[in-house]
Amino acid sequence: MSETGARKWIITLTVILASLLELIDTTVVNVSLPQIMGNLGATLEDVGWLVTAYAVANVIILPISGWLGAKFGRRNYFAFSIVLFTVASFFCGNADNIWELIIFRFIQGIGGGALLGTSQAILVETWPKEQLGMATALFGLGVVVGPTLGPTLGGFITDHWSWPWIFYVNIPLGIIAVLLTLSYIRESAHRQKVGAVDWFGIIFLTVGVGSLQVVLERGEGEDWFETPYIIWLSILSIAGIIAFIWRELTAEHPIVDLRILKNRSLSIGMFTTFILGFGLFASVFVFPVFCQNLIGFTAQQTGMLLIPGGLTTIFMMPMVGRLLQKKFPPQIMATIGFLFFFGFTTLMSHSNLNSGESDFYLPLILRGIGLSLLFVPLTTLALGSLPPKDIGQGTGLNNMMRQLGGSFGIALITTLIHLRQGYHRVNLVEHINPYNPAFTERFNSLSQGFASKGFSTEQAQTFAMKAMEGAVIKQTYLLSYVDAFWFVGIFFLVCIPLLYLQKMKRGAPVVTDSH
Repeated sequence: MSETGARKWIITLTVILASLLELIDTTVVNVSLPQIMGNLGATLEDVGWLVTAYAVANVIILPISGWLGAKFGRRNYFAFSIVLFTVASFFCGNADNIWELIIFRFIQGIGGGALLGTSQAILVETWPKEQLGMATALFGLGVVVGPTLGPTLGGFITDHWSWPWIFYVNIPLGIIAVLLTLSYIRESAHRQKVGAVDWFGIIFLTVGVGSLQVVLERGEGEDWFETPYIIWLSILSIAGIIAFIWRELTAEHPIVDLRILKNRSLSIGMFTTFILGFGLFASVFVFPVFCQNLIGFTAQQTGMLLIPGGLTTIFMMPMVGRLLQKKFPPQIMATIGFLFFFGFTTLMSHSNLNSGESDFYLPLILRGIGLSLLFVPLTTLALGSLPPKDIGQGTGLNNMMRQLGGSFGIALITTLIHLRQGYHRVNLVEHINPYNPAFTERFNSLSQGFASKGFSTEQAQTFAMKAMEGAVIKQTYLLSYVDAFWFVGIFFLVCIPLLYLQKMKRGAPVVTDSH
C-alpha cells in the first residue's frame, strides 16, 4: 500500500539517507589511506585490504538481501542493517591496529550492502505506481552522486580533523535513520514466506563471488597470476560460482532464484547495468588519480572539480523521471546517455600536462548528464518486465552486477594503464639519443641552464638527463591515462546495440534500483 503526504517524503528521505551512508563509505576511505598507514603503522598492501574487505562484503550480501528481507521482515532487516553499519563505523574509528580495522570494515560492508538491496523495495511500496519515475530519480541522485562525493568528503575530513572521523560522522546520521525507520516505515504488505535456509547456496555464493571480488581488487597489485594466492582464489571463484549456479537451479528453496534470468530483459539488462558500473567506478577511479598524480591537484581541488558534474546530475534526474513517465523509450534515452559519456572520455583524452581546472568542467558536466540518462533507463529496462514477486531477487542480482562491473572496470583500467606505460616508455626512450635534433636541442638548453647556476659541466649534464627522464615519465603517464579514457569511451559505444535486444516497450513501469 503506497503512502501519501509527509509520511511518503519522510520515508523517501530515510532510505536515501541510509543508502548515501553506504555509497559514500564505498570511496570515502580512499583518500585517507596514507594517514591510516602512518597512524596504525600499516603498509600500503595492508591498507589496501580496507577497500577490498568492504567491497567483498557488499558483493556477497547484495544478491541475498531480498531473501533476508522476506525472512526477517523488510522493515526489521532494514533497521538492523543501519544499526550494524553504524556500530561497525564506531568500532572502525576506534580500531587500534590495521587488522582490527579491516574486520570492522568488512562488518560495515555487510550492513551497507543490505541497505541498498532493501531500500529499493521500500521505495516501490511507498510511492504510487504512477509516481515511481520521480521516486527513482530522487533515489538515483544518491546512487550516482554518492561515489563521487566520497573522495571529496574524505579529503576534507582528513585535512581538517583525522581519519577516524570519516567513520564517526556516520554515527549521528545512522541514529537518525534508525529512528525514522522505526517510526515511519511499515512492514511490507506483500511479505512472502520463505522455506528452509539454503546454507549450501550461501556458502557457495560467499566462496565464489567473494573470491572473485578479492581477485579483482588485489590482482593488479599482486601482478595477477604471478602470485600463488591469486591463482588459488581464481580457481576457487570459478568452482564456487559453478557450484552456486548448480545449487540454486536444483534447490527446492534457493537463496537466489536464478530461474528469473529466463526473462530476456533482465538477463540483458544485468549486462548493461554491469557496463554502467564499469563506467561509473572506472571514471571515478581514473580521474582523481590523473589529476593528483599527474597534474598536481590536491585531493580537495580534485573533489571540488567533481561538484559541477554532480549538480548537473541532480538537476537532470527529475527531468529523466518525467520523460520516462511520459513513455519516452528508455533505450533511446540510454543511448543518448552513452553518447554523452563518450563525449566526456573524448574530451578527457585531449588533456595535457598544462591542463587547468577550467579544462575539466565541461567534460565532467557531460559525464553528469550521461549518468542521469543512464541510471534510471537501464534499471527500467532490466527490471520493468518482472512480476512484483521477482522484483526483490531481480534488484539483488542487478545490484551485484553493478558492483562487479565497477570492480572489473577498476581492475581492467589499472592493468591497461600498467601495460600501456611500458609500451609508451619504450617508444619515448627511443627518441632520447644524440642523433635526434629535438633531444639534442632540449638537452643542451637544460645543460646550459644548470651550468649558468654554477654547476660543473658534468653536473649540469647529469641534472639535464634527470630532467629529461622526468619528462619521459610524465609523458608516459599522460599517454597511458589518455588510452584509459579512450578505452572506456569506445567500450560504451560498442555496447549500445545491446540496448535494442530488449523489447522496445513504451511506458514500461519505472522501477528503482540501487548502487
